[in-house]
Amino acid sequence: MFIDGAYMLRPDLKLKYELHYNSTNVTGERFNGFEKTSFKLIYFPSQNPLNDTWTVKSALGFEWTLDFGDPDEGIGTGSDQIAPFGGFAFANTNSGLTLIPLIQHFASYNGPTDVSQTAMRLIALQPFGERYWIKADIKAPYDWENDAWPANAEFQIGKNLSPGVALYADVLIGIGTDRPYDQGAGIGLRFNY
Repeated sequence: MFIDGAYMLRPDLKLKYELHYNSTNVTGERFNGFEKTSFKLIYFPSQNPLNDTWTVKSALGFEWTLDFGDPDEGIGTGSDQIAPFGGFAFANTNSGLTLIPLIQHFASYNGPTDVSQTAMRLIALQPFGERYWIKADIKAPYDWENDAWPANAEFQIGKNLSPGVALYADVLIGIGTDRPYDQGAGIGLRFNY
């Protein structure tokens, strides 16, 4: 289960937060608990039209993650992390499609598990119908500690219940032989301020 929200501090600076609660049997036994909370500051230094249909917005950001999980239970990494990132958002003004390629580096700064991963990500967001959207978030991180590619994909379908509240369903899929999990599902509540 997820709760997340976003607030525009300024027209070029966004604050996002997330709280994740997990129920998993990845260890062979069922465990439940809070996995993590994260806070992201995203700065948009520029926005320019590419042509009559597409605009591009650059983004630089910093994510801070506090891990509440226990790796022995299959919940969380056991370490708090910082994760700077940068990328671009390509928005189609006709269809509403947004494509966001970015790169992000995750590094632990405390806890028993060393985390050092550089992730290539592609996020695609498409609104449709009346107040609905679909989203794909494909992550291909390289794990420097374990020399592995624990890739995964997240697919979301949601509905804006009001201008400030949305409800969504998530499907998670592990990719490749180094995947962090096989599959998962979740529900989320999103707030926009």
